[in-house]
Amino acid sequence: MRQHRVSLPNLVGDTGRSARSWIITLIAIVFGTLSFAGVGAAETAAELASPQKSDYLRLAKEIESHFLDQVLPFWFPRCVDQQHGGFHPHFRADGTPGPRNEKTIVFQARMTWVAAEVARRYPDRKAEFQAYAEHGLRFLRDVMWDRKEGGFFWGLDENGNPVPSYGTEKHLYGIAFGLYAASNVYRLTGDKDALVLAQNAFRWLEEHAYDRRHGGYFEAYHRDGTPILSVPPAGANGRAQPTRDLLGTPYGFKSMNSHIHILEALTELYRAWPDPQVEERLFSIFLVVRDKIAVEPGCLNLYFTPDWRAVPDHDSFGHDVETAFLLLEAAEVLGTPEDDTTRRVAKSLVDHALEYGWDTKLGGFYDKGTAFGPPYGLEKIWWTQAEGLNALLLMHELFGQQDSRYWTAFLNQWQFIRKYQIHPQAGEWFDTTLPDGKPAEKDLGHIWKAAYHNGRALMACAARLRHLGGVSHHE
Repeated sequence: MRQHRVSLPNLVGDTGRSARSWIITLIAIVFGTLSFAGVGAAETAAELASPQKSDYLRLAKEIESHFLDQVLPFWFPRCVDQQHGGFHPHFRADGTPGPRNEKTIVFQARMTWVAAEVARRYPDRKAEFQAYAEHGLRFLRDVMWDRKEGGFFWGLDENGNPVPSYGTEKHLYGIAFGLYAASNVYRLTGDKDALVLAQNAFRWLEEHAYDRRHGGYFEAYHRDGTPILSVPPAGANGRAQPTRDLLGTPYGFKSMNSHIHILEALTELYRAWPDPQVEERLFSIFLVVRDKIAVEPGCLNLYFTPDWRAVPDHDSFGHDVETAFLLLEAAEVLGTPEDDTTRRVAKSLVDHALEYGWDTKLGGFYDKGTAFGPPYGLEKIWWTQAEGLNALLLMHELFGQQDSRYWTAFLNQWQFIRKYQIHPQAGEWFDTTLPDGKPAEKDLGHIWKAAYHNGRALMACAARLRHLGGVSHHE
């Protein structure tokens, strides 16, 4: 495979506080928040100063047990819709199934991807979860894919018919997740139907959505794939009153959110199908995310004009830390895992989130803020905590020899999740916790909240911890 030469300067240092002040602050936090778990100060101090292989393996077992024994049983098999196909998305705040059963491409694809990933990672569960993955793929192929015009519908009712809230409008974000799921099912099964679906999604985007003048993708499309570049009239594509596209992006603009997830999807597709055209597109989107969307001092702009001029908006700490992981994942797949520029950008995104978006009292990442000011979205969203857990451990693996704050913050993040984010009876994570740590009264499952963010983070962290502990595979 072609080696992409994208190296630039060495890693930058801390943004803001010194490493020493971070260590002091976070040790104090961890001493306060780990006490509920029965971890003594002496044990914690030793673990913080220099984690041993046994520390890594103990945490790997703890995190993996939570995933396998609590999160997965919350969803599977009861989310599997045997009557209508696909997966049932609605679970109330107490964990009981709810009545809403609309089928969106994002939720259906995410659950399909999770099922395939569990089957790939855990041999003892392969038969069960491969069946769920194949069930999800059939729904993506036979119902969510538009057989007339191509591309995935954004959302349908439980009987597979368009609904007024979504109409037949299509979106880069949703198609990216369909591509992501089909690619992973193919990696699991080798089923040609899965690969064909992934290839069709990729080619549909290439034909209709890629911006050959400015790079990146147009985001919203009419049913036939024509990009929607201004607010359409009422009733267009069956939507009653469209004002923004289905992701909430102003029509005609490009978004950070869609582009980090098409980067994720293309990374998965290239693992499954290392085609030169996929490699070329993956690399181009990788550079868009790294060099246009990410900016100093470690933020992501949310919206852009078609020619990539940034439109001012807030900084989402969850997307910052998630993108750090997605950039490093893509760089590894592209054959440049040690690229200095990519590592510098990824590190800056996590450093800025720690500097400006970290709760120094309870732990955990706030929702949003600004580039240089205090955060103003103080709620803790489940997916942000999951992506933060994954990114902090990744930073520790890469930079822990020089900077112990990532390990300290990782421990604190995990304990925050254990104490405040996990529903004590249901086992799944609360959607939102308030600044005082109390859960907001929100559904535990809905079209935006699947097992994807926390499931991926828990699986990835358990595997990385085992690797750090000297165990490459399950033993």
